[in-house]
This record gives sequence, structure tokens and C-alpha cells, in this order.
Amino acid sequence: MAIKIVIDSASDIDLKEAEALGVTLIPMEIQFGDEKYEDGVNLTHEQFFEKLIESAELPKTSQINPYTFEEKFAPLVEEGHEVIAITISSKLSGTFRNAQTAAKKFGNQVTAVDSLNASIGERLLCQYALRLIEDGKSAQEIVSLLNEAKKKINLIAVLDTLKYLKKGGRIGALTAFAGEMLSIKPVIGIIDGAVKLIGKAIGSKKGNNLLNTLVREQGIDFTMPYGVIWSGLDDSMLLKYLKDSEHLWRYQTDSVPSYPIGSTIGTHIGPGGIGVAFFSEECGE
Repeated sequence: MAIKIVIDSASDIDLKEAEALGVTLIPMEIQFGDEKYEDGVNLTHEQFFEKLIESAELPKTSQINPYTFEEKFAPLVEEGHEVIAITISSKLSGTFRNAQTAAKKFGNQVTAVDSLNASIGERLLCQYALRLIEDGKSAQEIVSLLNEAKKKINLIAVLDTLKYLKKGGRIGALTAFAGEMLSIKPVIGIIDGAVKLIGKAIGSKKGNNLLNTLVREQGIDFTMPYGVIWSGLDDSMLLKYLKDSEHLWRYQTDSVPSYPIGSTIGTHIGPGGIGVAFFSEECGE
């Protein structure tokens, strides 16, 4: 009997990577007009941004229903495995609640964990879970450690545009117009499971500097998973940021893991976003 991880695609882990990691991916549904896609399965991150840029309206995302979770849990339990399902924050989607509902049908064999995060923040929790499995921890121990560690995950990002926040109704048209005119770069973070505005800067350079300041204040635990994310069709903003933030990583690592942002967060921030995710210091065991 083994411990198996189930993860939703809000983690920005696609099907190919999930297979390589040995985790079970459940894709969220993305709808552009009348066209429906399975995130990370038949819609790549690059294809998503191509459609997002071309679309006048924001796409719609659907939470994963209990029946879909049951379909994924059942064969794993039948094989004798214990299952830990890690989901997008319960404050961003009803997916966690649905995973809980499905898990109850399998007794102690399946446990759902609310990541209180999304995108790379959820990914980091998955990576930590896989490390704990390798260390020989029991399912109960892993769930307990995940629920403690998730409180110390930081996801902070600077956006290139206010356009998509306006489209999603998160800011008004006048605020967005003024922000674009002044080249304001908002800095957002996931705080207590919800996306919140935590700062503003004028211009991309000051935006990157503010991002670095906020990261430095929290302190990266380099013994735990960490990484950088970027949104859009090319990685030019990522490369620029890595150069601007070199002091954060120097003497700590030879390379910084980087991942493209997918549809869940990408829908609201648009292209050109850069983010850093990490566990605060003193999080490791």
C-alpha cells in the first residue's frame, strides 16, 4: 500500500508533469465562449494566454464536482492506496468542499487538504507532500504537516497590467484607466487563502523592487520548495526579474525553479505577471 497524491490543475501542474511526478491530476474546466477545455490536458498554458489575449471577455472556470473526485479516488483506494487530495484554496473555489464530500465516502482512506493557495503556492505544498512520502511519513503525519506548513507559504506577484482585474470586476474602470496612464504595477499576494492587493509601484523596475523587498522581509526557507512564476507567451519578464532579484538567490542556489502561470490565476492577472512563492524561514522540520 502506498500514499498517493491527487492535485487539481489550479496548481498549474499539467498532465505531463503530473505523470512524471507520480500524482493524479484532476483538470478544472475552462470555457471561452462555447468552447470548453480541460486545463493542463487539452489546453496548455501557452494556448490559454493566446486565447485570453484574443478574447473580449474573461473565460469561465468551473469548480471540480464531487463525482469527478470520486472517479479519481475510487481506483486508487481499490488498489489499496491511501489518498491525499490537495486543492485550490476554499476561499477561491468550492473545489475543496467537493473534495471533502467525495472523500467521506472512502472513510479514512482519503483525506482532502485545503492548500489555502493556488498556482505555485499549491504546487509547493504538493512538492512538500511528495518529499514527506519519500521520507516514509504516514498519511496522517503528512496531512498534519501539510496543514501546518501551508500557513507559511507566501505567494507574492507583481502585475504588468490592470486590464484583467478590471474585466473581472475586481477594480473599477476609472481606477484601471488611471493606473494604466500612470503605469502603476499592482502587487498582490494570497493572504489567508484569498487574493489581496498588498502594494503598488510606478513602473516595472519599482514593481520588481517592491516585490523583492516583500520577499526579503518574509525570508525564504531554502530547505523547502520555492520558485518563481510568470504569465504570458514568452519568458522575457521572467528573465528580467531573475536578473533584478539576483541578490535574493545568490549563494543559496545554483538555479531558481520557474513555472508558467496557468488559467486559474492567469485569468485575473493577464500576461506579464511575475511572482515568487516560498515557505517562510523556520518552516522546515
